[in-house]
Amino acid sequence: MVLAWGKTDLSGDSARRGGPSWTPLLAHLLDVAAAAGVLWDRHLPPHIRRRLTQAFGAGNESIARQVVMLLAALHDLGKASDCFLGQWQHGRGKPQSKREAKVWEEQARAAGLPLGDDLAHAFYARHEHITAAALPRLLGCTCTECGGTGERHEGLHDAGVLLGGHHGHIPHPETVDRARGAAPAAQWGDVHAAIVQTVADAIGLDLATVARVVDPVRPSARIAFLYLVYLADWIASDTEFFHFRAHTTPVTDWWQAALQEADQAVRARRLTRWQARPVTWEEMWPDTPRPRTFQADGMRLVPAEGQAMVVVESDTGSGKTRLALWIAHHLARTCGYSGLYMALPTRAAGNQVAKELRRFLKTVLAPGEVRDMALVHGTAQATDLVHQLIDAHQAQGDPLTDLSSTLETATCTDSGGLAVLDPWYLRRCLALVAGFGVGTIDQIALAPQGSRHWALRLGALMCKVVIIDEAHAYELFQQNLLGAAVEWLAEGGASLVVLSATLPRSIRDELTAAWRRGLGTTGDDDGTQGPIMVIDHNGRLRRGGPLPHDPNTPKLLTDIQLTEDPGDEDLVAGLLNQARDGGCVVVRSTRVDPCRSRYRQAVRLASASGWRPDEILILHGMLLPRHRLLLETRLADLLGPGPEGQRNPHRPHRLLVFATGVIEQSLDLDFDHGVTDLCPIDVAVQFRGRIHRHAGNNPHRPTWCRTTRLTMLWQRDHDSLPVVEPPDFAAGRPTGTYDGLVYAPYVLAASWHTLTQRRDDDGIVRLQTPRDSAWALESVYGSPAHGAGAIHKLLDRTHAAYLDALADEARQAEERIFHPYTRRRRTPSATYDLASGHAQGDGDNGGITGIAALSRLGEESVDCLILYQQPDRTITYDHQGLLKSDLGQRSPGRDVTAYRRQQKDLLANTLAIPARWWKGQRGLQPIADWPKHPQPALRNKPVILIAPDGTCLSGPTGKLRYHHTTGLERT
Repeated sequence: MVLAWGKTDLSGDSARRGGPSWTPLLAHLLDVAAAAGVLWDRHLPPHIRRRLTQAFGAGNESIARQVVMLLAALHDLGKASDCFLGQWQHGRGKPQSKREAKVWEEQARAAGLPLGDDLAHAFYARHEHITAAALPRLLGCTCTECGGTGERHEGLHDAGVLLGGHHGHIPHPETVDRARGAAPAAQWGDVHAAIVQTVADAIGLDLATVARVVDPVRPSARIAFLYLVYLADWIASDTEFFHFRAHTTPVTDWWQAALQEADQAVRARRLTRWQARPVTWEEMWPDTPRPRTFQADGMRLVPAEGQAMVVVESDTGSGKTRLALWIAHHLARTCGYSGLYMALPTRAAGNQVAKELRRFLKTVLAPGEVRDMALVHGTAQATDLVHQLIDAHQAQGDPLTDLSSTLETATCTDSGGLAVLDPWYLRRCLALVAGFGVGTIDQIALAPQGSRHWALRLGALMCKVVIIDEAHAYELFQQNLLGAAVEWLAEGGASLVVLSATLPRSIRDELTAAWRRGLGTTGDDDGTQGPIMVIDHNGRLRRGGPLPHDPNTPKLLTDIQLTEDPGDEDLVAGLLNQARDGGCVVVRSTRVDPCRSRYRQAVRLASASGWRPDEILILHGMLLPRHRLLLETRLADLLGPGPEGQRNPHRPHRLLVFATGVIEQSLDLDFDHGVTDLCPIDVAVQFRGRIHRHAGNNPHRPTWCRTTRLTMLWQRDHDSLPVVEPPDFAAGRPTGTYDGLVYAPYVLAASWHTLTQRRDDDGIVRLQTPRDSAWALESVYGSPAHGAGAIHKLLDRTHAAYLDALADEARQAEERIFHPYTRRRRTPSATYDLASGHAQGDGDNGGITGIAALSRLGEESVDCLILYQQPDRTITYDHQGLLKSDLGQRSPGRDVTAYRRQQKDLLANTLAIPARWWKGQRGLQPIADWPKHPQPALRNKPVILIAPDGTCLSGPTGKLRYHHTTGLERT
């Protein structure tokens, strides 16, 4: 039994310590059992332990803890099989490793390990699937599948199948059935039984107890169990803390070492629960020592105990984020949550909110307390902040490990070092396990889908308070995914805070219904009104906060002027003249191409209008992170808030910024005037939040833009209606706007119609929020208006297409979603219903039944590395040739500093190119035809080499141009 190996020394860590070349399988199982026990005690919040206690201990927490430790340990039981044990000698490996494998096999056969005659050709199944097949019989099931004649023990089979998913995917039943042939009970049954008994004895558990108490019916208990198994396995596999055991030493020594090393590892990774200490609002936010009226109302509404869902609707800049963080802290104190995760629609928005969270942590964490805080998105590692925080972790005395670029994760902290990043959290999905996190909504949208390790994502979120910001900003596909995630979070005992400035009633109702489905109750509605809604753990709904007409309600006044688009040249010339004597103006384009065209017109006309080129900027998504991050930082410095509500001393006298939609959901900027293409009314209200945002600037604004005004441009068709549909030659519509591919034409037409109906005699829409928020949103997203005339023909035609598109989005979402309960009978979904791929499957590239997990719809893209080639053929990161590219082989084990710098620089020069650019007559050459580059850092990467003037030299030669100001475009 002790000669079955569990892990071999592929990394060489054991050899460097003078340890053995392999560790026994039994030793690794004991390591995992110990890790599971420590995680139960220190990491799992009380509500998760309660669910596991019911599912694995029949209400007895002490027994449940032991049973979970045993089951977690047995996750790798299937490694005791010919097909797994033969991999050391007959799989890939270095000659020295092969020689060690041969010695091991000779020892194992001599000791009586029941190895087959031909390990090189053994019947193959994945070891986790062998575990799923063998475990129920070993723990007491006597059904025919287990070789008996009794009844099937559903709980034991469920536990086995869950363990069969510990490498990322819960398997299908046919996968488990097939695995039975890889380790027949006649050959391996005695060894398996001896292993199970030895682990149980070490834990102190009577095996006869297991069959009586294992009944994981509750959906969230299954997810929590698998979450704990993932963590325990990964912790116990960390050779930084867990040493290989010599098979000649006593098993009791292995167990004692495992307990000590598990304790050390959990402490070092800071996996202990957040012990939220009492903090007043003034202590939490010393710069705003008294909460605003609506914040104080929200504080009073939050229940004194139990999980809750809180929806806060208020204008941009009103203090929603601070209220949400106060609520999260309160719920952590009353419910014992392990931390919080804040989800936002864009990466840039996450970067900004992370700063607020950093200030929050500085005040709520105890003096000297250190916590990991992750910023989760694709370009976070390109920021200096990430590397500073890894250094802050290093300053705590912890070793620096591999900074993997495969996970979209980073962190932020302050100079005090209270928030740090352990690089261990850079592994796939582990960012959500960190105590605190800020990132995109994608992580929540992926949680109820069958992507690899989806249960780890979902389990980590169930341990926390989850904050969803800008909840209105997501397409219906994402809203459906969020609804499923919200249902899981409610069922799992988490709490949820939803923030929005413009939340349509339909979305609010859907989220509320999903939350109550998760709770399993409809609850009462006390009939109160207000912008803050709270649902407690019983499903009871209350509302509060100042009503729109209340004098204490902050009011935002905006004049919206609908103006026919005069064309790029006239538009730009007018703005240059209007702001000649002062004013910071933003022009928001729906797409990149018009944004770039307007910017170029402005640069061409600048000198004749008395403007300098550096007073005209452009920001959009087709800029390399290297250039976009610098521009975002510059804009934040120029147009961000001033000290303590005063005027920003760096604010320029005038500035003209051309941007796409990234501007309204990202930076905390304040413009004097805004111009936008025709867009949905909720987008316009959100964009309005970047105009006259900081009151400290009001006395200094130029006379022409003292009134908060938003100009909305629209294009007129032959019926004097807005052009909202894209060209469609089949429908006899050769002209149109490609903006109709970004936003639904119906929503654009309905928004235009709603605003034109509200214009006063001066042609201005006087919008006051929150008073007008309801009618504005419902007139577009509620029941469509009916009537006669050309506008209603347009609305009727586009509304039908809109409903078809919504139905398709809903269908695609439903095909991917795992629900905790069946819809019709509300019975718990079966464990096999959570299987994420046939024969293991790969949920990231065709999960569930071949459907890839997606966080949002839209076209696919390809990440390409864009570098500059100078005239002397030197390759650099910048067009000026000052930053020479490091393209050599870098290893975190040999030169951590060089590796991290190289990784950061390569990511900063990586851009996602739309897949449609490869289609049609003007399509790019297939990537397979692009030149291959010999440098180690460029292997297996799509590489585009650009000349300093922007010409494409290698890759899709002649098809692309890149400029550090205007970004990437097709020629």
